[in-house]
Amino acid sequence: MPITLEPIDRRNFITGSLIFGGSAWLKSYAMAKPVNLDPTRLALLADTHISDDPSRSYPGTKWPGTPVKEDEHEWVNMADSLAQSVREIIALKPRPANLIINGDCALSRGTKGEYHEFLRLIKPIREAGITVHITIGNHDNRENLWRLIPFLKKEQVGIHADVIELAHANLVLLDSGRKGVLGAKQTDWLIGQIDRRLDKPALIFGHFNPLPTRGVRPSRGMPEGRALLKLLAQRKHAKAYIHGHTHDWQHSQEGTVQIIGQPPVSYYFGKGHAHGWIDMKLSEKSADLKLHCIDPKHKQHGDRIQIVFNENSE
Repeated sequence: MPITLEPIDRRNFITGSLIFGGSAWLKSYAMAKPVNLDPTRLALLADTHISDDPSRSYPGTKWPGTPVKEDEHEWVNMADSLAQSVREIIALKPRPANLIINGDCALSRGTKGEYHEFLRLIKPIREAGITVHITIGNHDNRENLWRLIPFLKKEQVGIHADVIELAHANLVLLDSGRKGVLGAKQTDWLIGQIDRRLDKPALIFGHFNPLPTRGVRPSRGMPEGRALLKLLAQRKHAKAYIHGHTHDWQHSQEGTVQIIGQPPVSYYFGKGHAHGWIDMKLSEKSADLKLHCIDPKHKQHGDRIQIVFNENSE
């Protein structure tokens, strides 16, 4: 069952306020103005890595073997980065109807405190009428996250994968868990979902990178990554695999399948690397991705990637 957080309407809002102590929620909801939502526009986030302490900063450039000198590490406040991204997304005109967080919502191992803070930070997104979809990453703990979602029934807890059907494309969200393993059952499900939807291009989302990367901090790919890409390449309407995990804005191609690495919202591994979120717009001809850096003066701010949709996608 997927983790999908619907927009906060008055009914859900009152329920939520009882759990999160929401007199402030009621005030902010009452002040909200109705806005137009664009169903062809999505905000893409990954690797928010929220701590239970909103004041905490983390040096993503500090890791075993890093080329960065001890006194030159770059620290990032994760809560501030997510809060800025949320403000920018809400300010879009029109706003996206959907937002996808592609894994690693939490900083450490997915504690209840981390998810409580994460849900607090994305609350304005839901108040703005935007639906939030979440995939699981290696720093996440699905059970702890589910416990903080009061409207999710116990029998719905399990592997979560889903299909978001939009006008110009079908988005398939995968559950690669903590080790990047889909397993035979989920792979069969994925292929079945793609094969029964030949009318539109398919974009696949999963937290882990399918292939090894050679960035500043190399990352091993999914154990089944090459086999997965081979299955996708056999289906002309499967256009791209979009992932997080590597904390690096990347773009490559394997056969006919484009592979796009999302930047982290939080800390990055390479000194001076970009972090931020992606504004994706869908049309009959393409998916157009635009990078919004946390630092608007960053040299990659405004970078674009286009996924071209073949008209004969059958």
